[in-house]
Amino acid sequence: MKTTLVVQARMGSTRLPGKAMAPLAGAPLLERLLERVAAATTPFEVVVATTTDLADVDIRELCRWLGVRCVSGHPTDLLDRHLQAARETSADAVVKIPSDCPLIDPAAVDRVLEAFLAAPRRYEFVSNLHPATWPDGNDVEVVSREALERAAREARHPHEREHTTPYLWDQPGRFRVGNITWEAGLDFSMSHRFTVDYPEDLAFVQEVYDALWRSDRPVFSIGEILAFLDLRPDVFALNARHAGVNWYRHHLGELRTVRAGETRHPEAVA
Repeated sequence: MKTTLVVQARMGSTRLPGKAMAPLAGAPLLERLLERVAAATTPFEVVVATTTDLADVDIRELCRWLGVRCVSGHPTDLLDRHLQAARETSADAVVKIPSDCPLIDPAAVDRVLEAFLAAPRRYEFVSNLHPATWPDGNDVEVVSREALERAAREARHPHEREHTTPYLWDQPGRFRVGNITWEAGLDFSMSHRFTVDYPEDLAFVQEVYDALWRSDRPVFSIGEILAFLDLRPDVFALNARHAGVNWYRHHLGELRTVRAGETRHPEAVA
């Protein structure tokens, strides 16, 4: 089965413009993220899906320099961008990875993808997000090409196209959906925030990289991150007020399978 891992990236973030190219241990954030997903052991081709906007020329240039395939599509129709990547690589399955997850654990990528590949006829979509248990920023979703094509034809609501996969996981019974929980037996999805959406998030991630990244060992594990945070509560506190804040908060009236307790509004976080 040909698998394509798609990292969605653009410069036009409203809360933190240019975050994909923000510096992390001497390289752009996107490069560090690609470094981590490349450490996964399950075979796949990596594609960066950016936009046709002029602002994203830096992303296209970085991909060219790194030798990573890059596709450019609609700024807000992520569903179409992922399908474009699938078609250009003749993929049978697509892995969706957001570009704002520079601390993603390669083991999380392997666990979700291996579960999907082990039973391709059983599942059309597998993730570690429904429900989530890993620290926020370890988001892995795998979808079959056939299901992705169907979603692209049928999805109509803006949030279904902007966030790529809701049409697949938010309609119980329509698609064969699986979920992989964190083997630690813990749920840090609302308490630990490893994603980058606010300046405090970037400061947090930069501190982690400054402490743990080494040129001779560039990929550190989720266990090492958690051990570091135990020793440095000041770093953990940098973005703690944003813990649990995610895009679900804008669509609680539209999403069928997401409960209010799975998201928080920034103003509600102490």
